[in-house]
This record gives sequence, C-alpha cells and structure tokens, in this order.
Amino acid sequence: MPTGDETAESPAAVRGVPSAQGDERHPQARERLPRSYLWWLVGILVSLVGNAVFYFALGWAAGAYGGGVAGLVLSAITLPRVLLLLLGGAVSDRVSARRVLIVGDAAMLVASLGLAALAYHLGAPPWLLITTGIAVGVVDAFYLPASGSMPRRLVARAQLPRALSLRQAGGQVINMGGGPLGGVLVGLAGLAGAAVFNAATFAFTLIVLAIIRPRYEATQSPGATGLLKEAVDGVRVAFAHPVLRPGLCLTGFAAGFLLPVLSLLVPLLAREREWGAGAAGLVIGAQGVGMVAITLVVVKRGPLGRPGLLSASALVLAGAGVLALALAPGTAGAVAAGSVIGIGNGIFSAHIAPLVLAAAPESHLSRVQAVLVLVQSLALLLMNNVLGTFVDLEGAAVVLVACAVTLVSVGLAGLTSKPLRDDRTGLRAR
Repeated sequence: MPTGDETAESPAAVRGVPSAQGDERHPQARERLPRSYLWWLVGILVSLVGNAVFYFALGWAAGAYGGGVAGLVLSAITLPRVLLLLLGGAVSDRVSARRVLIVGDAAMLVASLGLAALAYHLGAPPWLLITTGIAVGVVDAFYLPASGSMPRRLVARAQLPRALSLRQAGGQVINMGGGPLGGVLVGLAGLAGAAVFNAATFAFTLIVLAIIRPRYEATQSPGATGLLKEAVDGVRVAFAHPVLRPGLCLTGFAAGFLLPVLSLLVPLLAREREWGAGAAGLVIGAQGVGMVAITLVVVKRGPLGRPGLLSASALVLAGAGVLALALAPGTAGAVAAGSVIGIGNGIFSAHIAPLVLAAAPESHLSRVQAVLVLVQSLALLLMNNVLGTFVDLEGAAVVLVACAVTLVSVGLAGLTSKPLRDDRTGLRAR
C-alpha cells in the first residue's frame, strides 16, 4: 500500500505549471476516482441524510417548548463542538482518522437507539433533547476533523478538487431535500422514528468504514507530547503556513459575510421589501443551482485554474452578487443576483477546500481540518448575531451592502498573496 501521493514528492509536483499545449490539468486529475473513495462518499452522504432528518426532528421537538429551549438545544450542540474541535483533530492525527470515524459512528449508533427508546416511552422532555445535543456536539468535535481529512487519505492530491466537489454537490442536494424528508418522517413516526432512521444511516456508514482502507495514509503523530500541546501545534502550523494562512482567512470571511446572506439576510430583505416567502425561496434556490452547477463542472473536468487565484477572485464575484441583491428593485433582479452569488460561492468552495487539504502537512491533516471548521464555526456564530443586530438598526439592504464591500475587499486582499495565487493543486506538474 502506498504511504503517500507519488505526485507530491516535491513542491514542484504539487504546484506545477501549464504545459506547452495549454492544458494545465494534472494527468492524475482526469483518472477515475478510487473505488474506496466512492464507497466512503456514499457512506458519508447516507449519514448526512440521517443527520438532516435528525436535526429537523430535534429542532421540531425543542420548538414545542419555545425559543428558549430551542436555543439551549442548539447551543448544546455548538458549544462542545467548538470547545473540543482542536483536541479532536489532535486525536485523529495520533490514532488515525479511520479509527476515529469508526468510534464516532458506533457512538452515534448507540446514542440514536438509546434516544429512540427513551423518546418512545417518555416523549421529548427538554432534558433529553439537551443531553442529546451535548452528545452530538462532542462526537462532532472528533468526527468532523477526521472526516475532513479522509479525502486526502483516499485519493491523490491531483484528484482532490474533483473528489471534494463531488462531495459538495451531494451535500447540497441533501440539504435541499433533508428538511422535507425530516418533516415527513417526524409527522409519521415522531422523534423516536427519526432517531431510528438516523441509527440506520450510521450503521451503514460503519459497515463502509470497516471495509475501506486508506490508500495514502499519513504517518501518525508519535504522541511524544500531550494532546493539548498537539492541538495548539495544529493552530501554529496552520497560521504559519504561507498558503494555509491566507486560505483560512478567506474561509473565515466567507463564513462570516457570505453564508449569513442566504440563511439570515435574504429572508429579512424579503420581509423588508414585502416580496413574500416565495421570492426569498427563489433567491436561495437560484444560489443553490448556481453553486451545484459549478461543483459539477469541477467534478467533470477538474479545477478551473489556480485554486488560490480563483478562490480570491470568487469572493469578489460573490461580493458583486451580494451588492446586486441589495440594490435589486424587484424579485427578478434578486433571483439573478442569487445566481451570481451561487456561482461565486461555488467557485470559492470548489477550490479553497482542496487547496487547504492539499497544503496541510501530512502529520497535521486532521488538526488543520479542525482549525478550518473552528474558523468557520466561530465566524458564523459571531456574524449571525452581529449582522442580525445591525439589520434591526439599519435595515437588511444596508447590511447587505456592508457584506458586499467586505467580501470584495477581502477577495482583492487575497489576490496580493503570491503563495496563494501561485498554488497549483490539481494542475499539471513541472
């Protein structure tokens, strides 16, 4: 079994340059994705379906007790996840990502069956919902860094853009259908039924993980120092790296100023301008279509160019779309702006994720993924509250303009980073 990516033995092999014929794509990028990755992807997507149904059921049950309990349940998931993420990345680098995923799936299988039994006999008291949220958050803290590092362990570096885009496209489809499916299952079988369904998806994923083996397993951390020191070292390595540092900064700003546009600001803008819920749904749907279209193009042909250059430029494009949304006189213009946002978001997501994963040192794969998730989570948590407060003061349109200016400025700043611009992950080697 190979221990590393044969195409990445030197910096030139990772970065590469265009060939004389003008085809910059790395030869390996065009090869069929490994069967082990495709099986793992099926397992992950099945698990995501279970999560979508389960989160809907948990939120629906909590909502019966009012906003206070619903907020506590969400906080019970988010807080342990944020507090333990760096430690989870260190554990994964020390004992192997696959083992962490197996333990995490087994734990969630048992927890889901336990919840189903308790919910069947007791209903959904607040203490049960909050306890379940804590369990989910703790498992997520270890599971997410390990899962984020698995594509690097299953495919060659040159194939990362296509592999991650395929996962992203599948996730987008599940996000669109998970809510309606959750509503149907909760209506038919309640929280207990949703928990049983979630347990079944974890059982399937557990079987997949037991079968597959990483093709490019990295050398594990020797464990000479404590886990806390290893976790801190992951932060140091991530922000000292000339490519990872600007890549993580772009990701943080995208999480803080782009993601809330769809989830928070579009509904508020629609209410402010009396467009109605249908118009807000069309804008969000147009964004999703644009994003999925770009990711499918990357799945088909590989990266569209230098990933760092495109990621920074995509934020500029997305910022222009957000500005157009703020200035749109009616729903037709807003839907068109949503498409531009989706294209920008799709280009950004399809190129920044493989760039960060490919640039991470093999000894710190999961820890860098933990830092990535932490940056996104903290930015989103902070800016959802900040932007929501400013909407109450100034209105949704003004806040959208501020988000647009920030995204364009950050994208232009990212273009000034030469290591980021010149990175050629997935392109032809020298």
